[in-house]
This record gives sequence, C-alpha cells and structure tokens, in this order.
Amino acid sequence: MERNELYPVFLKVSQLNVLIVGGGNVGLEKLTFLLKSSPNAQVEMVSLEFLEDTLALAKKHNVKITYDAYHEKYLEGRHMVVATTDKVEVNEQVYHDCRARTILVNVADNPPFCDFYMGGIVTKGNVKVAISTNGKSPTTAKRLRQFFEDVIPENIDDLVQNLNEYRKTIKGDFEEKVETLNEFTKGLVSKKGDNEPIKNETIWSRLKKHFR
Repeated sequence: MERNELYPVFLKVSQLNVLIVGGGNVGLEKLTFLLKSSPNAQVEMVSLEFLEDTLALAKKHNVKITYDAYHEKYLEGRHMVVATTDKVEVNEQVYHDCRARTILVNVADNPPFCDFYMGGIVTKGNVKVAISTNGKSPTTAKRLRQFFEDVIPENIDDLVQNLNEYRKTIKGDFEEKVETLNEFTKGLVSKKGDNEPIKNETIWSRLKKHFR
C-alpha cells in the first residue's frame, strides 16, 4: 500500500509572510481556507483582477491587495506562496522562482509543483485536526473533516484546558510529568470489547475532583 510521507506541521501564519498569486475563484478559495483557520494570517494577493467577494474578504482581514501581473520581485521576504492563476506557465514560473529562493510553494491543483498541501481541518477551541490524502483526493479529506466535526465533542476544549491546568500541578522532571499524564489520560483511547470506546466520564470526574 502506498504510504503518505508528508510531515504535518501547524504554522503560525500570523507571524509569516504569505503571498497568493491570482485573484480568481481558486485564489478566493485558498484565501477563504487560510483565513477560516487563521483569521490573523499576514497575506498579500497579487493579480490583474479580483473578484468582489475576494476584495470584501480581504478588507475584512486586512489582506493587502496588489493589482499587477506576477513578478519575482513579489517574492521578497516571503515564507509561503500559493499560485492560483489560470495560466499554467505563470503558476509553474512561480514554483521555480520560489524553489530557487527556498520559499515554500503550493501550485493549486498541481501536486508535483507543491511543497505542501492545504488539507481538511477540524477546529474545536484549542483542538485542531488536519487531514491529508497526500494530494490524491480533496473530496475524501472534506468528508473526513465532516466526520470528525461530528465525532469530536464540542466540549473537548474543556478537557484540554483542565488537563493544561492539571499539568502545571504535577511534580517531577519532564519524563515523570509525561508518564503521569499518559496514565491519567488512558481513558481517552482505551477500548473495551472490539470496537466500543470507553466513555471518558472517569477522566472528567477525576479532573472535577482535582479542581474542586
């Protein structure tokens, strides 16, 4: 079976410099996806034309809009670039220019010209799950995202916050703290029988007792 060898990371795009080349429907899609996950992302878009919806979204999130054809000068200081124009030669030029400058680049709908993919994302408070199909099937990633949105409880952030507070009270060195937390949270992943998950009332009750 083919193996997905991508390495997942979570980027603080509010601290990075992102460029989107193209102002059409694909550019709007990529901008929307980025801002949905990271509303404070630092983004500039370069294109000769922009959709009205793109301009409205850009204004709402302080995205810089530049009316111009792509030129390599726009790569100055960038950390990440997404090419979304309807001209294959322009998108591939963006890719080669970025690679020459060691800038991470994604060419929409062209996996061989991508250093990274923008997969499905589920966000519940501080909990974020990213889903990748290795660029093979965005539709599958979308359906998995919908599945996890239903499965992950809305109050999962309460558990995260309480465990964070509990972690601060644990004594010992790093390894001892990790061991204590691992033991404490076994109920989250342990199973009884074949496929029936153990409910996590136990860990909730233990946390409530601890912070009473």
